[in-house]
Amino acid sequence: MRSVLAILAVAGLLLVTGIPSLRAQEENSPAPEFSLKDLGGTALSLADYKGKVLVLNFWATWCPPCRAEIPDFIDAYGRLKDKGLEIIGVSVDTIPRDKLEAWAKDAGVNYPVARATAKIVADYKPGDYIPSTIVIDPDGRIRYRSVGVMDKDTLARLFAAYAK
Repeated sequence: MRSVLAILAVAGLLLVTGIPSLRAQEENSPAPEFSLKDLGGTALSLADYKGKVLVLNFWATWCPPCRAEIPDFIDAYGRLKDKGLEIIGVSVDTIPRDKLEAWAKDAGVNYPVARATAKIVADYKPGDYIPSTIVIDPDGRIRYRSVGVMDKDTLARLFAAYAK
């Protein structure tokens, strides 16, 4: 019994610390329409990304695994944006917008960041833990979701798998 509890404790710790691919699954379901505003006030919606691979990354500034994966998102976006990769960082932070904007700027985030709304969380169901990443194909279908740290190699592989 003690060994089972130890294994469960380690598994729980790994999940919260963001070890990649602990909870990942492929899907093929329609992505719900969403309406967000990035930190600069630009409107973002699912329709804006038709024909592209869109990655929704649910994260927060206070989350160490989230902060750890952001450089890989920055790198992947820089390399693959011209080929059709789009990323939206969906922040679940409650800090003031200007502090979130300053944090993203200091981190060098080169893709849009928007605050999560109750609707996008309810519609996309990112799960109970962050970071959580959802990949939407060019036809607007959710194809992959993962809880835990996402690395640039996995992002590139998923992009290649779902890009047209």
